[in-house]
Amino acid sequence: MEENKPGKKNRLTLYILIALVLGIALGFVLHTYYLNDENAKLAASELRLKEIATGLKNASDTSGQAFRELIAAKAEQGQIKNAALAAREKLVEPFSIIADIFLRLIKMIVAPLVFSTLVVGVAKVGDIKAVGRIGGKTMLWFVSASLISLLLGMVLVNFFEPGVAMKLPLPEGGEDLGLKKAALTLKEFLYHVFPTSVFDAMAKNEILQIVVFALFFGVATAAIGEPGHLVIKAFDAISHVILKVTGYVMNLAPLAVFGAMTAIIAKQGLGILTTYSIFIGEFYFGLLILWAVLMGAGGLFVGRRIFTLMKRIREPALLAFSTSSSEAAFPKTMLELERFGCKDKIVSFVLPLGYSFNLDGSMMYMTFASLFIAQSYGMHLDFGTQISMLLVLMLTSKGIAGVPRASLVVIAGTLATFNIPEAGLALLLGIDPLLDMGRSATNVVGNSVATAVVSKWENALEG
Repeated sequence: MEENKPGKKNRLTLYILIALVLGIALGFVLHTYYLNDENAKLAASELRLKEIATGLKNASDTSGQAFRELIAAKAEQGQIKNAALAAREKLVEPFSIIADIFLRLIKMIVAPLVFSTLVVGVAKVGDIKAVGRIGGKTMLWFVSASLISLLLGMVLVNFFEPGVAMKLPLPEGGEDLGLKKAALTLKEFLYHVFPTSVFDAMAKNEILQIVVFALFFGVATAAIGEPGHLVIKAFDAISHVILKVTGYVMNLAPLAVFGAMTAIIAKQGLGILTTYSIFIGEFYFGLLILWAVLMGAGGLFVGRRIFTLMKRIREPALLAFSTSSSEAAFPKTMLELERFGCKDKIVSFVLPLGYSFNLDGSMMYMTFASLFIAQSYGMHLDFGTQISMLLVLMLTSKGIAGVPRASLVVIAGTLATFNIPEAGLALLLGIDPLLDMGRSATNVVGNSVATAVVSKWENALEG
């Protein structure tokens, strides 16, 4: 791997932080002045829609002229709202494009990097028994960490009860939020795991399917002996080339952070932080507790070096936070873990698996958000039901890391399973980008700790 250059690394971290602050400042200015008309239209339209919804709910005669006029007014206001949203999106498009290009470049790298490094990692591990042993230890940690994250979310949302103050009436059925539900059937899950074509999996960035093929390919490469050494050497060289490309792409990170933050604040305004400040504050407090738990669990195995690890991964975590993407931090996380002392064969094996099976921040958010929505509608779920929800989330969340707005997709399916109004997701759509930042950074921390612990278990941690 390339040499560590502290000065350059620290400068990039500083540039990302500066870009974060500048993006928030410019976003505020744009929201206040540049998007003022669109935001005013949106606010007026949303207020009118609430009035219409109240009128429809209280209407005694559903066949009369007054009721039909309300229905027509609702459709008209919906069109006005959608037009204002589209106009606002168009105005911030130049800033969104900057962030989108960066994320596209990162996604361009992720699939070949996961495949090449995992093949090398598995092949270097050797026989299938060794792969099974390391895989078993890895999955044991992942399952334990996921359960702890889900349980912590459940405990905190029951303790804080952030949804109780909402006191929302049960909504009309059939409201479409544009989110597909996660498939809950075993058949759909298995189809999602096993690829029909590795090229299709790479084209769609289906990390779990790439991992499955890479495991087979790596074991087979080790099994053929001497000819396999050439394959290992070639894939090792490919992974180094891709990491070099990553270095070039990472230079664009401050621009991407600036664009992403400008777009979010320009659309939502700083007001979104105050409107949902209690919910956001409680969720981030929960993430801090989760970080402490993960660090404490990791510290049991790697000792005081856990603090060195946290220092190492601060840049990948900051990048994930700023771009709301764990994927964006994947290549950098891989580099920093190797510099920390984890052997490349363990990093190449554990980290790609973590992106499908060990999204700790997303796990905590899923129980927190699902129960928040239930509380908002005054629905009391007993302990048994909450545990059932936790287990459903545990199963349905695996392998959807590449799905856009993955957490919301899983939550939509879970709400339907437990007869909680899916329209409650509308409460989260506005602030989801802000929450996604925290859970993406937490996913990086969780996977880094997992890699360090498995390295220690395998006596493959240097330093």
